[in-house]
This record gives sequence, structure tokens and C-alpha cells, in this order.
Amino acid sequence: ERLRKLMNFAMDLEWLDKNPFSRYKLKFNKHKKEFLSKEELELFKKAIIHNEGQQNVMDVFLFACYTGLSYTDVRNLKEGNITRGIDGNYWIFTQREKNEQPVKIPILDEAWAILKKHGSYSEKNNGQLLPVYSNQKVNVYLKEITSDLKIHKNLTFHSARHTFATTVMLSNGVPIETVSKLLGHTKISTTQ
Repeated sequence: ERLRKLMNFAMDLEWLDKNPFSRYKLKFNKHKKEFLSKEELELFKKAIIHNEGQQNVMDVFLFACYTGLSYTDVRNLKEGNITRGIDGNYWIFTQREKNEQPVKIPILDEAWAILKKHGSYSEKNNGQLLPVYSNQKVNVYLKEITSDLKIHKNLTFHSARHTFATTVMLSNGVPIETVSKLLGHTKISTTQ
């Protein structure tokens, strides 16, 4: 799309007589989107990890599984994003970094337990709620964890969003329109 736009722009300015890429057709390979099943999610929750780095990654990954937040949105999460809603429960009020879409996510018990576990972290780290390592390091640790737990899936941090949508929400009868809003998607087709 971007190349086509630039080529059309170049032709409009008469820098080119014809588009050299006009006959080029893109081929997209669909790849399987990995997510944890209910049983695998339970394995993750019950796992005993002795490596502090792996434990932190496991906690942050599980937090994302129960909130649907992306890597960047979890990394940017601050104390000010946690608000008590009109229902009396705690919610995450934030804005997606990717599309600036506002999202309001109820904090499930599992996610709340992780926030409490890392409660003192924000005091030492400018209000940042969780210990989020670089995306590359997180994905390396996730591969080690899945290997140790005998889960044969190629998980990345983004798999947490798929787990949230599929295993945590849709499997429990939450309508896809609601899941779309919780994920911060602008179009329901993205969620589908």
C-alpha cells in the first residue's frame, strides 16, 4: 500500500512515466495465531518458576492474558490508569498506543492478584505497574517457559491478546462486540 502510494505520488509529480511495480502482486501467507487453551492457561498459572526473570515475564504475560493489553500498553501502564468504576470494581482506563483508541477494561481477579504481587514495583519505577522487559527478552523467556511446561506452541507476547479474546472472553460467552471494544479495535472485522 505504501509503495503504491509513493509510486502514484511520483507519477503525479511526473517523476516517473509509468509505475514499475504495476504488475507486481503481493502474496500473503496466513499464519496460525497461537493462544493458550483453558488447560494451558491453568498450567501457566500453577507453574512454579525459580528464575526471577522468567517469573516476572510469566506474571506480565498472564496479566495480558486477563486484560487483553498489548506489550506496549502493559509497559506504559501506570497507577493513574487504575480507577474504581461506578460498579465499585477496579478498571483499567487507558488509551491504545497503536490507534489511540480509548479502552476500559475490568480488572479480573487473576489480573488484580498480579498487580498486588508487584505492588511495590511502581514506587521504584516512576509509577510503572509491572516489570516489563524488552519485547525480545520477553519472547525468549516465553519460549523457555513453554518448553519447560511442555506446551508445544510458538507463543509470543501477542499471544496473550489472542488468549484473552478466545479463551478468557469468547469461551465464556462474552459477545464479540464487547471483546472488540475491550481489545481497542476500531473495526469488528479486526477482532473476527
